[in-house]
Amino acid sequence: MKAGRILAPKKIELSDIKTPTISTNEESLVKLHSWSICGSDIRDAYGPLFSEENYPMRWGAHCHEAVGTITKSGSKEFPEGQRVIVLPSPAIDGLEEEPGRGGGLLAEYVIGNHNRMIKIPEYGEPNEWVMCQPSGTVLYACQLLGNILGKTVVVLGQGAIGLSFTAILSRAGARNVVAVDSLDYRLDKSKDVGATHVINYKNENLENAIKEINNGEFSDVIIEAAGDVEAFNTSLKMVKPLGQILIFGKLLKDEKGTLATIETEHLLHHGATIINSSGVNSGDPTSHIERMVELKKRGWWDPSTMITHNMDFGDVQKAYDMYENRDDNVIKVVLNQE
Repeated sequence: MKAGRILAPKKIELSDIKTPTISTNEESLVKLHSWSICGSDIRDAYGPLFSEENYPMRWGAHCHEAVGTITKSGSKEFPEGQRVIVLPSPAIDGLEEEPGRGGGLLAEYVIGNHNRMIKIPEYGEPNEWVMCQPSGTVLYACQLLGNILGKTVVVLGQGAIGLSFTAILSRAGARNVVAVDSLDYRLDKSKDVGATHVINYKNENLENAIKEINNGEFSDVIIEAAGDVEAFNTSLKMVKPLGQILIFGKLLKDEKGTLATIETEHLLHHGATIINSSGVNSGDPTSHIERMVELKKRGWWDPSTMITHNMDFGDVQKAYDMYENRDDNVIKVVLNQE
């Protein structure tokens, strides 16, 4: 089978390697058809320049959003021919993983653990369903906020994750959903998925704009969907007293590699509740994605509308470069193969 890995800084290789085999009735062999690139794949692995001993990385890394068809299984619950979203099995540090079994999904075939797979319908192209994975993790985060009806919300960052927050919270009954980003094409997409207002923080005073929208007040809820320390400190400053701040992504360290500085003045002054979200570490990594699949089937919202580029699996290097550089108004890149 063909599989990819990060061979060196900002270089992905595709090679022919041995196809993995299932070893228990709790596993299935899945032939993948569509892979989606996530911002965390770029930030955690492809983008940084690591020291030489970190390369090459594991086969399949870094990619964790994929859809495929089961080709071999000993389970009636997940029979052969069933289409599924697959979540990668956690890699075990210090051990050499069998390619396709742990650490990443950038391969033609992978081993899927049944407690980390989500069934999808037989209709529609595979790439129509792959976006239920990242948007499902956002659905989980939104549930942590509790009742959102009538509340005012600001979403900082309008990549695929931020857009998912904008879409879900607007449909959940928020009074205002204000999308914030520095890229106008992303803000245009925010309007399409349900934002009531958009702010380009490079062109407007963010504090004044939010207060104008909310009749002189800050917002009840701020979503930090940029994975950025500056955005988090902005959240501390611009949330209502006793409001809520939800952190979705990992906050980047500074250039020296030290821990980020938090502006505690605003933290103490506003007394906001800070919520961290990680659906994959919740103890139930699949239910929220199953709910997103159900919502898409009902027509509540289709997260695949965020896909801006479909490319061949063989163009993986070009796709990762495009995503990192934000070329061609990219929001979400999906790789496909029959």
